Amino acid sequence: MNEHIYVGLDIGTTKICAVVASVSSSNEINILGIGKSKSEGLTRGVITHIERTVESIKNAVHDAEAQCGVKTQSVVAGIAGDHIQSFQSRGVVAISGEEITQADVNRLIEDTKRIALPADRKILHVIPQEFIVDGQDGVYEPVGMSGVRMEATVHIITGLVSATQNIIRCVQRAGVAVSDIVLEPFASSDAVLDGEEKEVGVVLIDIGGGTTDLAVFADRTIRHTAVIGIAGSKVTDDIRRGLGVLTAQAEELKIKHGHAFMPSIAGNEPITIPGIGGREPMTIDQQMLCQIIQPRMEEILEIAALEIKRSGYQKHLSAGVVLTGGGSLIKGTADLAREVLGMPVKIGIPRGFRGGFVREIENPIYATGVGLVLHAIRSRARGAASNVAEEKISGKKDSIVNRMKRWFDEL
Repeated sequence: MNEHIYVGLDIGTTKICAVVASVSSSNEINILGIGKSKSEGLTRGVITHIERTVESIKNAVHDAEAQCGVKTQSVVAGIAGDHIQSFQSRGVVAISGEEITQADVNRLIEDTKRIALPADRKILHVIPQEFIVDGQDGVYEPVGMSGVRMEATVHIITGLVSATQNIIRCVQRAGVAVSDIVLEPFASSDAVLDGEEKEVGVVLIDIGGGTTDLAVFADRTIRHTAVIGIAGSKVTDDIRRGLGVLTAQAEELKIKHGHAFMPSIAGNEPITIPGIGGREPMTIDQQMLCQIIQPRMEEILEIAALEIKRSGYQKHLSAGVVLTGGGSLIKGTADLAREVLGMPVKIGIPRGFRGGFVREIENPIYATGVGLVLHAIRSRARGAASNVAEEKISGKKDSIVNRMKRWFDEL
């Protein structure tokens, strides 16, 4: 595999999406291919049917390969589901040398992982919040500083071991290796948020098919994450039950005619639904459809509001809310979010690409897939940088790939 080719695999409840990208010598990112297939083996972000999921992954990867003409060897896969939990942890280490090195920071991060976890849970990410050097807090980049004692506050994200293993198993059975597993809201944030938003405080709400993922940022760091088990599929389900139509018809009604906010409906146009089994067609209007959609979307946003409150950063979110994911495409969702959350709201779209399928990728449904590719690119850059630094210090190297291999061996 060409070392400059990266593949992100978004394993969602309603769709599986593979995004293939390359990085040019001038560090410009080009989208080479996008593969998408219907997902039928997941429930609320968790794999419940291995065979169907394997088939969907194969289809998505095959479509992406057909577009870019490159054989996929390994992917960075996304993980979501309401089994995801996050909490804060602290660690402390003594500094032996003249100044703090990357090896000291790595030791400290390892120390924060020494927590009692149930046997069925695994640490997915450890995100440093801040470092404290000799009692001096507010340090974000301690490497190179002098000190004898260093502490850190970190945000730890955990998930079920079985959910992680099932993702790896499905991807491998589809004929592809997994190089990393990344929390989906973490990935989406890379695709649709910029550094300024993360600095002044912003909350990302990714309304997918099976789960609504949430991430709160302040001072350029992720402060809180949550995965809510209610999303777009529930809205489709409500339409199906409320109107007595097929799931495919309900999905089409939601996408073509759905509104999430009653005041945003301009002309109340009638909608004709074909009858089932030779019955007469049924006519409804947009307001009637909105009466079914709006309560469910309100519920999703109200739970998101509770999570924002739980984060403790409610008063520090000057950039407001960025909505992304397929659910954000329902008309009036941004207006409803402004009403429910009482903050500025915008729709987040992946941008900043130079070549390839630039227009196609500028859609909220690809936020996670694009974010996974960006994560792969940054991991490789970080891995290369830390290898150079560590070789200078100790002549040893422990790249991200090696750490991931050990991580998978532990599974």
